[in-house]
Amino acid sequence: MGIVAALVRSAFLVDAVYAESGRRFGLTPQQGQLLCVLMPQPYGMSELGSMLGLAKSSLTGLVDRTAQRGLVRREADPRDKRAVRVRLTEEGASLARQFYDAACRRIEELPSGLAPAEREQLAALLARVVRDNEVPWVFLEPEPRP
Repeated sequence: MGIVAALVRSAFLVDAVYAESGRRFGLTPQQGQLLCVLMPQPYGMSELGSMLGLAKSSLTGLVDRTAQRGLVRREADPRDKRAVRVRLTEEGASLARQFYDAACRRIEELPSGLAPAEREQLAALLARVVRDNEVPWVFLEPEPRP
């Protein structure tokens, strides 16, 4: 299998895990992504649009639907009174953590057939591809397991 097919099929694999994890918590994959992005801090709408690769109208709809569920809220941006930031609610933060932990556990299992050295090599190579392509921080680094 060549690099193109391997990367595309890997993306489909991770997307499927994300969707499966989301279903367990009643989230669409996009809502799961939004919650994970907001875990470390609130973001403005333009920042979220860039990070998630969504047009303004699509992002507005996503935030609206997620806010209706009580998982996020809009708040005034202290640096720009005309702008808003999106923040997790307490319920949203709890659900984000549960979704994130479940997705991480499942994704961590994907390369289980690799030896530890191969897993480290795969992680290093993928990290380099991500850095070289300036992929935004849309998913936190999972905490090491004991």
